[in-house]
Amino acid sequence: MERTGPPTRMTGLLAAFSAALLAVGGLAATAPGARAADAELARNGTFEAGLTGWSCTGGSGAVVGSPVHGGTSALKATPAGSDNAKCSQSVTVKPDSTYTLSAWVQGSYVYLGAEGTGTTDASTWTQSAGAWQKLTTTFKTGASTTSVKVYTHGWYGTPAYYADDLSLVGPGGDPVSLPAVPAGLRAGTPTSSSVPLSWTAAAGATGYNVYQGGTKVLSATGTSATVTGLAASTAYSFQVTATNEAGESAKSAAVSATTTAGGGGGGSGLPAHALVGYLHSSFANGSGYTRMADVPDSWDVIDLAFGEPTSVTSGDIRFSLCPVTECPNVESVAEFKAAIKAKQAAGKKVLISIGGQNGQVQLATTAARDTFVSSVSKIIDEYGLDGLDIDFEGHSLSLNTGDTDFRSPTTPVVVNLISAVKTLKAKYGAKFVLTMAPETFFVQLGYQYYGSGPWGGQDPRAGAYLPVIHALRDDLTLLHVQDYNSGSIMGLDNQYHSMGGADFHIAMTDMLLTGFPVAGDQTKVFPGLRPDQVAIGLPASTQAGNGHTSPAEVDKALNCLTKKTDCGSYATHGTWSGLRGLMTWSINWDRFNNGEFSKNFDAYFGG
Repeated sequence: MERTGPPTRMTGLLAAFSAALLAVGGLAATAPGARAADAELARNGTFEAGLTGWSCTGGSGAVVGSPVHGGTSALKATPAGSDNAKCSQSVTVKPDSTYTLSAWVQGSYVYLGAEGTGTTDASTWTQSAGAWQKLTTTFKTGASTTSVKVYTHGWYGTPAYYADDLSLVGPGGDPVSLPAVPAGLRAGTPTSSSVPLSWTAAAGATGYNVYQGGTKVLSATGTSATVTGLAASTAYSFQVTATNEAGESAKSAAVSATTTAGGGGGGSGLPAHALVGYLHSSFANGSGYTRMADVPDSWDVIDLAFGEPTSVTSGDIRFSLCPVTECPNVESVAEFKAAIKAKQAAGKKVLISIGGQNGQVQLATTAARDTFVSSVSKIIDEYGLDGLDIDFEGHSLSLNTGDTDFRSPTTPVVVNLISAVKTLKAKYGAKFVLTMAPETFFVQLGYQYYGSGPWGGQDPRAGAYLPVIHALRDDLTLLHVQDYNSGSIMGLDNQYHSMGGADFHIAMTDMLLTGFPVAGDQTKVFPGLRPDQVAIGLPASTQAGNGHTSPAEVDKALNCLTKKTDCGSYATHGTWSGLRGLMTWSINWDRFNNGEFSKNFDAYFGG
């Protein structure tokens, strides 16, 4: 007979009398169905010690004082977006043994289960528990199983659920102690944006967490790691902890390190706060053609839109001015080049932007890569440009081979693009300006998905820019993600944010500056960029793209990110007064809209 809960304790004469009767009958004085070796194995199943021993996905769990089933505390876990609020702990067990798992739950669609049993994983659930309801399931461990994970979770898009008095009863395994605190933490030689760390292996550790200023920034399996995405000429403090299935050790002694001055991409001569805009130089649309000489002085970076491929796979990029039949007021090539020199003399940067909505580029072969380098170099040299803007969209970065680690991509179109840009950077040197304008789908959506995605059916391009940004972060001048034409995107608060308001830009930019785990994998954290490398991308007018944001909302976003005021519902993970600025599509549409975007930028940053 299987036991569904801890044995009931008997006291006084009743206990003595029952024991006597059992002894007379030749039976062991043990509760029905229990074995003498059975024990309570769940740690803090009552949640009276907060979340100690528990790990909840996406920060979804919290301990509350009401409602509770017993004691003074219970678990409250809130699903959000694609997160089902799974709270779990690993428990040491014995092989070939039977266990009973139970918990009291309340809410819609609450699940209780055990995984990693070595046999058939067990689970049970309730569709609707308006009051406390007990869930119970049993499982048997495999011949070599010494640890299982017990968990509760809710369901996507449903309200919070509650759990209390979770119990796992069965033969106790050999207990696992917390690992020792790591010793010998030391910093290697810093660069302008990174600090290498190493430490001595800790007894009992299976992994390590690295903390920067008290905030966890990455996880490691070995005894070294490099913290990246740091600001130049800045002092940082680091600590490390050891982890195993029992939990996390205390933090080590701190070590300090100061990053060097400069930085590969750096500012490249940009002002502290820069305005970036795209100039429709090769085509016309409803916004009208703007001559280079007529670009207002507000614009610090002018991206020539677009250099386009002769075919998707050739790597051959060509650029020419808009035909006079399409743009009657187009200047001559000589006038165009002279105007570029005049802008540069005034401190402006002029780049060739590759791609755009219709410019699909796939560098699937080394031959295409080399052609890309030579053809882009020819454009830069002919027009005397300052650098390159990568505006690859759509299938240009298709991850069709299923890469799952952004830190070591193998997909040819990604590897060859990284190689091509590094070659261009090496050719033109430190003053080469490199910018990128990906869509949120290709960057922030990597927080939920990367490669094939955890559900298998997710578009494999989600987060496809992450390996490119990461590999080139020390060469990158500016990343200005297109915060438009994207739909709603989940932020680090595990809530979806909609285009067109301050919260969207705050949440998306906070992710770039803070960093985030890729596809929910805490061992693969995309490190945040320096604030001087980040600008917010917006449409200049309602005609320029979905997600137009009013000047008042733009100012709120800037206030929150740079001053931590006007933050609304989203809580940022820092304050970044050095945020570089804003990007817009486009200079032409801004002029068509009477300069609303650029005038607001000038007013906010004092011209």
